[in-house]
Amino acid sequence: MSTGFTVIRDNTPESAIPKGAVVAMGNFDGVHLGHRAVIGAALAMGRARGVPALAVTFEPHPRKFFSPNTPQFRLTDETNKLRLLAATGLAGAVVMTFDKARAGTTAQDFIHHDLIRRLGISGIAVGYDFHFGKGRVGSPSLLVSEAPRLGIEVDVQAHVDIEERPVSSSAIRMALAEGEVTDATTMLGGPWFVTGKVIHGEKRGRDLGFPTANIRLDKHCGLKHGIYAVRVGKGTQRFDGVASFGRRPTFDNGAPLLEVFLFDFKGDLYDTVLDVAFIGFIREELKFDTIEALIRQMDDDSAKARAQLAAAPDAFPQLGAIG
Repeated sequence: MSTGFTVIRDNTPESAIPKGAVVAMGNFDGVHLGHRAVIGAALAMGRARGVPALAVTFEPHPRKFFSPNTPQFRLTDETNKLRLLAATGLAGAVVMTFDKARAGTTAQDFIHHDLIRRLGISGIAVGYDFHFGKGRVGSPSLLVSEAPRLGIEVDVQAHVDIEERPVSSSAIRMALAEGEVTDATTMLGGPWFVTGKVIHGEKRGRDLGFPTANIRLDKHCGLKHGIYAVRVGKGTQRFDGVASFGRRPTFDNGAPLLEVFLFDFKGDLYDTVLDVAFIGFIREELKFDTIEALIRQMDDDSAKARAQLAAAPDAFPQLGAIG
């Protein structure tokens, strides 16, 4: 494909799947540094064997299947996960539908049917804590024990630590819930970001001198309500800005909304899809007694955001194109 990154799904003909590839397998929510270690091992294995390296991942996230009524704060939706994977050097991704049939597949059947027969893999890299198959019986140790008989290479990556703390998707979610976006950035290997279409709002920002691009995030987004320094992607263009995520307590205390003010930008953004990367936390959401006090605070927020962004001139997630 012209993008160089192929997405293989359950309905992809076997004839279109590159046999002999090596795979990095995981849920890859956020594609953080721990995931990147697994991906790096697969890439190295692929280079040594002269074969492509692919990601194997699952959609929807298994947590959603097993706990459909429990709110799930995903770091990356399927599209953004694939965009991040496409920037790692992988040749593509195998997206397996996680449904009742998949959940009921034994680990042995998954290995033999999905990995060996359908994908024809020659090697696999996984994280130390990755489990698969019915009852989560499948484990790195099972793959290692089966490897000689199957004729595949297995690489198991240990956890990645930052300051003696293991990197994990749950740790990143906790950091974002506390507004610790710089901590999240460190664990992710790049800024956390969201993508959404600009919708019409109440036009209050325009009246205040701060016209905003409003984006409705997933209802389960667990980001701390507050004010952030952000860098915005509009296609290949980049803009600095300041954003509020929350309920607008000064006005309506309504449903959470992301409101982004782009510095030095003029134009109509309605219905435009933007990538918003969170670079720094400025303050918690506040209620103001007067509009004048709010405007003074917004001026101060903007100055602080500009300073944080000036200190991180190249901060933006590395994203690839997906087929």
